[in-house]
Amino acid sequence: MIRLPKYKPISGEKVIKILCNKFGFTITGRKGSHVRLSKQSKDGKIGTVIPLHKELKPGTLRGALRLAKIPIDEFYKQM
Repeated sequence: MIRLPKYKPISGEKVIKILCNKFGFTITGRKGSHVRLSKQSKDGKIGTVIPLHKELKPGTLRGALRLAKIPIDEFYKQM
């Protein structure tokens, strides 16, 4: 039995655009192929790191969204 992925693949560049345009993050730094994003919330500063890969692995995306405190379903609704 073959399991199909629940979510379609997405590039790091597209993730950054969605986080900045839809969730209020700003780019605060870059080192190599990794981009730092952060935003100010009522609970303090929230930050995450997104690699600029052509396709992010599901676990990498989940981890980045967990740091950003964004549920993965909510993220995919913004695509």
